[in-house]
Amino acid sequence: MKIAIGADEAGFGLKETIKAYLKELGVDVTDFGPSDSSQEVDYPDVGFAVADEIARESFERGILICGTGIGMTITADKVPGIRAALCHDTYSAERAIKSNNAQVLTLGARVIGPELAKQIVKVWLESEFTGGNSGRKVQKIIDGERQYRGGLEHPDSNTCS
Repeated sequence: MKIAIGADEAGFGLKETIKAYLKELGVDVTDFGPSDSSQEVDYPDVGFAVADEIARESFERGILICGTGIGMTITADKVPGIRAALCHDTYSAERAIKSNNAQVLTLGARVIGPELAKQIVKVWLESEFTGGNSGRKVQKIIDGERQYRGGLEHPDSNTCS
């Protein structure tokens, strides 16, 4: 699995922890910055970069980290075709995939600790979209997005059946 990861300076430490954990799991991970904790970066810049790569199908999933995870979630969800889920527990991480087919996981570095974050990432990676009734609902999200964004086509528009 290919994962894109990114954070602002508030999420830098947790990003490094998660990046190392992903490598331990044998996951191919690409970092979208910053390269050190003193490098100030605006979370929308990183969030849009990662979400855009996911929408283009350059990566299967993405992980975004900021102080609360809220800003990254809002940013990623602005990219057509992206469903980002802010998760601070393993149940939400599992449901993010199984029920919502969320390609982007967002985490709050000031909200959860590194061990819980690793558990959340593990559950999220191991979960699979179930389709069925959830597929119908996700398709409604895709259709609604298309309506509100003026008929834009999305690379994942056929993945909900």
